[in-house]
Amino acid sequence: MKPLRRVTGRAAVLDRPDVDTDQIVPKQFLKRIERTGFGRFLFHEWAQDPDFVLNRPAARGATILLTGRNFGCGSSREHAVWALREFGFEVLIAPSFGDIFRSNAIKNGLLPVVLPADEVKALMDAAAGGAELTVDLEALTVTTTDGRTTPFELDAFERETLLEGLDDIARTLRHEDAIAAFEARSPSPVATTSL
Repeated sequence: MKPLRRVTGRAAVLDRPDVDTDQIVPKQFLKRIERTGFGRFLFHEWAQDPDFVLNRPAARGATILLTGRNFGCGSSREHAVWALREFGFEVLIAPSFGDIFRSNAIKNGLLPVVLPADEVKALMDAAAGGAELTVDLEALTVTTTDGRTTPFELDAFERETLLEGLDDIARTLRHEDAIAAFEARSPSPVATTSL
């Protein structure tokens, strides 16, 4: 996972509440065993409409998605996060997120920013007007092109995870020497390699 510090870019506006993970990436595309290849199925049903927000030229290359409350509700499918990341999104901004989806986002290097609904609406209006946004994870701020800055909060552990680009395995490997020393001091009473 790559570290995430600051993202400046275009924001796409998906002004819909309660977008569930089946809408983000439908179940019929979950037959793959890889973590890749899901971006092309992002919002598959909605994307059939030529006027869907992500089909518009203004959304091309967007790295930030502004959306409604309870984004990522529904099932726990991690594929939804993989699809969003592969499509190019690095930051999601909404009034709230589904709990499991939010956890999956952090573990996969996708920053979920929670802001009050009126702040999200103001950012949507700015983005619709062509403004770029800067999301600064170090400063914990979202700034519009015209200089309007909005602070956000993020748990210290989650912030470090994203800033350092640490997935669960990388975080564990930070303690590899201590783990090896413990294992050397405490050999297994059973030869586990023969099981």
